[in-house]
Amino acid sequence: MIHQYINNGYHIVLDVNSGSVHVVDEAAYRLIPVAEQALDAGCRTAEEIAAYASGRLSDMPTEELTETAEEILALRDAGTLFAEDGYEEYIDSFKNRETVVKALCLHIAHDCNLACRYCFAGKGEYHGERALMSYEVGKKALDFLVANSGNRVNLEVDFFGGEPLMNWQVVKDLVAYGRSLEEPHHKKFRFTLTTNGVLLDDEVMAFANREMANLVLSIDGRKEVHDRMRPHRGGQGSYDEVLPKYKKAAESRNQMNYYVRGTFTRYNLDFAEDVKHLADEGFEQISMEPVVAAPAEDYAIREEDVPALLLEYDKLALEYIRRKKAGKGFNFFHFMIDLEGGPCVAKRLSGCGSGTEYLSVTPWGDLYPCHQFVGQEEFLMGNVDDGVVRTDLRDTFKSCNVYAKEKCRDCFAKYYCSGGCAANAYNFSGSITGAYDIGCKLQRKRVECAIMIKAALADEEKEKIG
Repeated sequence: MIHQYINNGYHIVLDVNSGSVHVVDEAAYRLIPVAEQALDAGCRTAEEIAAYASGRLSDMPTEELTETAEEILALRDAGTLFAEDGYEEYIDSFKNRETVVKALCLHIAHDCNLACRYCFAGKGEYHGERALMSYEVGKKALDFLVANSGNRVNLEVDFFGGEPLMNWQVVKDLVAYGRSLEEPHHKKFRFTLTTNGVLLDDEVMAFANREMANLVLSIDGRKEVHDRMRPHRGGQGSYDEVLPKYKKAAESRNQMNYYVRGTFTRYNLDFAEDVKHLADEGFEQISMEPVVAAPAEDYAIREEDVPALLLEYDKLALEYIRRKKAGKGFNFFHFMIDLEGGPCVAKRLSGCGSGTEYLSVTPWGDLYPCHQFVGQEEFLMGNVDDGVVRTDLRDTFKSCNVYAKEKCRDCFAKYYCSGGCAANAYNFSGSITGAYDIGCKLQRKRVECAIMIKAALADEEKEKIG
């Protein structure tokens, strides 16, 4: 399978199955799809391909067609063009592998001091009652993780909410407990804290810089954008309150091992301006995600918004390149792509591992496939006392991969998004093997932009060397 597109003047050909990216001239760009047809029709030599293509590309001289066909055949023979699918054979072994839990999302607080309009968690309460996780439940969760992690050494725990800083003492106590488990069980915990910043202070930052491998700081960009969607329960904005704290936190972590995470909605389809704003404020690690909401919500992204959003990603990609070349670059989560190594086969096929390797724990100790399924009783998998009792549900998630999703099979981006978010697929299609179509369109554009950026920055390096 190949995918071709033109972006920022680059003629790009992605060989999906090998992961190889080719930046080619116009002649090769035009001939490659015709050459694929010629090979399928039985042509074997460059001359045969040129003859096959002459009627379809009549404006190209025979000599040029033949020379270009030779180059195409060389790429084919090297396994970097028209490669066969080498992943599907792993599916059976992948489904039958031992289930090992490697990560937990601890809902340390089903409560929040903000009232974000787009919050999937119902203002932190997950459409239920407010609650804080007790130390005892948290301990059981960490014990469950260690007991179900097999031989895996590195374990991940995200302190999540609501707002986890509303239960800060328990966060600290659980980190200490986790550290006490490391040596006797030959484990290493990687803790992450996700916060809205309202309660962030010097003591929290100092602790986070010692113990948290990553810090996720929620902010939506420009003041008017942020305050519209992330107000306090009384209606007042939170931008002025959290921005200086976040800037201090980013600097205290040497601009590493954190990111500011925003959400854009129908009210800021020009979200590139919010990314630029955050970069101008000095943040070097930035994520900006599209809101996922029921179509009836006034802020929800609609199908008619997609063309504008695709152009916005192109605009952001050009600005990203410009700033990188000027020595004022930043990292944008969705433009970070590894074309040489990348994720392992399992990750390419199944993504985040929700419902199998990754689980969420409520304040009461209930286990769900991930934080977005919390509160949907049909996805309740068990609890920290009894473990996973819905093994049928676990097996359903275990079988969820890019080959189980009809819309993924012929998608060029499948090995980069790994089939996308199971929760979004379920909420919009009724099945975890379905798709959230708007999200898929945005994901494909992000992959295209990320690859183009690699090409542009590679050109920059060549110019420096040359």
